[in-house]
Amino acid sequence: MRWQTELPLIAILRGIRPQEAQAHIAALIDAGFDAIEIPLNSPQWEQSIAAAVREFGDRALIGAGTVLQPDQVDRLAAIGSRLVVTPNTDAAVIRRTVACGMTVAAGCATATEAFTALQAGAQSLKIFPSAAFGPDYIKALKAVLPPEVPVFAVGGVTPQNLHQWLAAGCIGAGLGSDLYRAGQPLARTVDQALAFVAAYKEALR
Repeated sequence: MRWQTELPLIAILRGIRPQEAQAHIAALIDAGFDAIEIPLNSPQWEQSIAAAVREFGDRALIGAGTVLQPDQVDRLAAIGSRLVVTPNTDAAVIRRTVACGMTVAAGCATATEAFTALQAGAQSLKIFPSAAFGPDYIKALKAVLPPEVPVFAVGGVTPQNLHQWLAAGCIGAGLGSDLYRAGQPLARTVDQALAFVAAYKEALR
């Protein structure tokens, strides 16, 4: 198993509107991001994701978060999504995603959920909510997981603490409100994106 983008940081654009999405995604890609997630509880998500795939699909892994139902996976496949991120461990959603040829980052919190996700075919795991567990918890969980499985920390990751999650064994992180909050100005997205990329590169030194 191998994560398929150069920068293992997933930008989570929760609440973004179709008329805003292009500018923010372009800014993220310019900053070095190559994995973009638009959660399905965002306004008119199908419009935003379809447009993002058309515009940026050759430069980034574009897809959806908060995917809860297999039929949502089918709708995502139809508009060209290549990434599915779940908040929970749902074997039916994972199996459908894999069958559609998409990458899934499956949400889990315990060893039982992690192995359930892997048995269903998940190529990567998302520990959520990470901040509630802490880096030591993830380090302990990583001890029993297959070492080749990419693990992402999601929830409470900031440029200041990103290094702690990487040190605990995460390949990277999903970045939510510390990167993007619904309605924020483009300049804020640019600043935070650059801060996260710099923090990732610094942590790898």
